Amino acid sequence: MHPVAFAGAAAGRLAHHVVSGVVGALVVRGAVKHLPEAKPAARKAVVNGLAGGIRAGRWLGSAAEEARLKAGDVLAEARTTLGEEAPPPSAVATDHDHGHEH
Repeated sequence: MHPVAFAGAAAGRLAHHVVSGVVGALVVRGAVKHLPEAKPAARKAVVNGLAGGIRAGRWLGSAAEEARLKAGDVLAEARTTLGEEAPPPSAVATDHDHGHEH
């Protein structure tokens, strides 16, 4: 895909999201202005939407960690097949120097 076409497609998607967000904000603002009793319902909808986003983020994080671990297992098995010693898995690098004492 040509870089200009890629940039155009990205700009189109960005414009779509901006317009959708602005229209949504105007609808909510108009509803709150004209129907004061709609404010608690709108707040509840926003809170529920954010809670769903948090749950989705946690699920995605868990899925990404699971995929990382499976990829590490496959890589270790490939190294063993080649006769190399696979390094032990570690979440934290132990030999690092970034300018301060531990």
